[in-house]
Amino acid sequence: MSRLVVSSFSVSIDGYGAGPRQSLADPLGVGGTALMEWVFPTRTFQRMHGAAAEGSEGETGIDDDYAARGFAHVGAWILGRHMFAPSRGPWPDDGWQGWWGPSPPYHVPVFVLTHHARAPLEMEGGTVFHFVSDGIHDALARARAAAQGRDVRIGGGPATVRQYLAAGLVDEMHLVQSRALLGSGEPLLAGIDLPALGYVCTERVATPRATHVVLSRRRAAAA
Repeated sequence: MSRLVVSSFSVSIDGYGAGPRQSLADPLGVGGTALMEWVFPTRTFQRMHGAAAEGSEGETGIDDDYAARGFAHVGAWILGRHMFAPSRGPWPDDGWQGWWGPSPPYHVPVFVLTHHARAPLEMEGGTVFHFVSDGIHDALARARAAAQGRDVRIGGGPATVRQYLAAGLVDEMHLVQSRALLGSGEPLLAGIDLPALGYVCTERVATPRATHVVLSRRRAAAA
């Protein structure tokens, strides 16, 4: 069965996975872009966003290794509504097609959690957005079927990660503690008892820009 993973999910030193007051001008909330400063110079990010074609190959090293690892063996993604759009409530129209332009960086099926139905959206490069209004378990079942044995990656935001963590469904989580202090926003792990859910730290590596931590879930042995 496909693993459910969280990869390259950035958190501030004070525990926030996004800044406050998300908007069109601030997709990650006010100050939230600082969470991602570790990944912007990497070769993986530069290639994903076309900078390599303009002559910038990007940096290699530990940060890039972790960024690249997050895309390996991924057959489908799950996103919260706000990772796809800044709007709230019923969809205002079908004109909004995501933050990424005509060719999103996913290249596989993406399942967007929402309370409001919308027809699938096919984009360039193999990305197809499916809008799921029947909850996290239905989204996971559909994503696993689409992934065909490969991993399903949760792209965020914090509320979506928290839901899957609380339900005991996340197999592995790679967190990146950035150098940012946000002061407010969306906390990622507040009130989540990771040891009680079976998570242990299996990797910890620091770089000048971030600290990478991998938490793996140990399932109880069968009786």
